[in-house]
Amino acid sequence: MKRNYLKLIAAALFISTTFTIYSCSKDDDETPTITPVGIAVDTNNFKGEVPNGQTVTLDPTKVYKLTGSIIIKNGGKLIIPAGTRIVAISGASCYVTVEQGGQLFANGTSGSPVLFTSSTTTPGSWGGIVICGKAPINTGTTATSELGNATYGGTLATDNSGSLSYVRIEYAGAVFTGTTEFNGLSLFGVGNGTVVNNIAAVNGSDDGIQIYGGTVNVSNIVSLGNEDDAFEWTDGWNGTATGIYTKRRANGTGNTGIKGSNNATNPDATPRSNPTIKNVTFIGGTTGEADAIKLKLGTYAVLDNLVVSNWTTGVNIESDASVANFNGHKKITGALFNTTTTKVSLKSTAGATVPIVDTTFVEKSDATGAGNGILTPTWATGGWSSL
Repeated sequence: MKRNYLKLIAAALFISTTFTIYSCSKDDDETPTITPVGIAVDTNNFKGEVPNGQTVTLDPTKVYKLTGSIIIKNGGKLIIPAGTRIVAISGASCYVTVEQGGQLFANGTSGSPVLFTSSTTTPGSWGGIVICGKAPINTGTTATSELGNATYGGTLATDNSGSLSYVRIEYAGAVFTGTTEFNGLSLFGVGNGTVVNNIAAVNGSDDGIQIYGGTVNVSNIVSLGNEDDAFEWTDGWNGTATGIYTKRRANGTGNTGIKGSNNATNPDATPRSNPTIKNVTFIGGTTGEADAIKLKLGTYAVLDNLVVSNWTTGVNIESDASVANFNGHKKITGALFNTTTTKVSLKSTAGATVPIVDTTFVEKSDATGAGNGILTPTWATGGWSSL
């Protein structure tokens, strides 16, 4: 009897302790209450400025209707937690700009990405995201962005404009002015202190992602169904891109997988564009732009572990300076050209065909590209990228 009584007491104590531990754990996991300030107060009219000294944190349980521009000023911070949805009400006036010294922290997860989309599923139905940093460019010490009219460039290679991770941007690309269209994500003079990874730009009317100088490093980039280039750089970008998967629409709409240049008016401007591009896959179409990769206007680059499929030309290099950098120098390695008519093409600035030296590129029959050859890479699955 005594032994059974002691067992009952022990069991009761165990149940009580377990309940207490569970209760504490449950309390710890509850979503913290977010008190809206500034532009976050009215979720149905989400627009305005985040001024110097203010931090605005969005509530992931709410949907924010973007009705105009969001401008993150020098010293301002906008924090967008995982699972937050921002829906733009159609129009070129709807976009997000991070000015020099401002910071955007949009950090999702594979299962709960941050989503920027539109109220209409039409490419170009809203602007996009524009980030302006203080890193070096080659169009002057500083310049004015063609999107958002904000200053960018400088001398701070390590500049930090925030962090974007597991972010999907849909239906961007509205006309900003004249013939200038927004890209899904535009990085102007962004420094390598900024984190950019696991970004999907989907069904935009211009480029998926474009980099204008700077030193930013990007990784795990998905660009799908965009009507212009999937990934583009210019103005002296010196960074890395590791893991890019691009695919055209089934009807062939779209241009290059990559378009890289140095400077439109001075191909020898410094700092010269010279990024390192690794682990990339570009899926083309039966119509539209012929080049998987087009490098021109003086850009340099190093390309490694690339898979191109269903293009007329794998790598097209144009302009004297770019040709001199690549021809015979093994700057293209680990390349697999699948269903591609011409593997590599070289043209002078005058447009004349340049004979290719054997050591210009190195092929690899089992190149993995973005991870799985022509198939969707594992890192892009899970729903966050729309693949």
